[in-house]
Amino acid sequence: MIAIDTNVLLRYLLDDDAIQSKKASSIITGQSNVLITDIVLTETIWTLKGKKYNLDKESIIKVINTLFAEPNITFEDGQTVWRALSDYKQAKAIKVGNKRKEADFPDALIVNKAVFVANKLNDTLDGVYTFDLALQTIPGTRKP
Repeated sequence: MIAIDTNVLLRYLLDDDAIQSKKASSIITGQSNVLITDIVLTETIWTLKGKKYNLDKESIIKVINTLFAEPNITFEDGQTVWRALSDYKQAKAIKVGNKRKEADFPDALIVNKAVFVANKLNDTLDGVYTFDLALQTIPGTRKP
């Protein structure tokens, strides 16, 4: 198994640099299992949603599904990523002031990772406290 950093994953997904994208693709489609940690996945999604690439929700869902479809990719915790993806798909936009806001995938991953860790520690998670009104639409969150 090998692990990759965010910049390698982005070059693979974006195919935006002839030399680096080719190297990234050969790493990800090569002979080794490729670990994508939660941090790398989160940084990747933030970058893709950011000002430069501005991917929308449907595009982010496609990216994550593409990663799940790649046979060499292993997530740090694939089941938790899958549950987070499900919550993200179901997240509804809410009105905050005069803007519409929606929880994003990293928000959903935060909640689902907290549930995973609590279960692993044989404890019960009483909620993820957040001031983020959009995140509060995801099950398992609480207002402080």
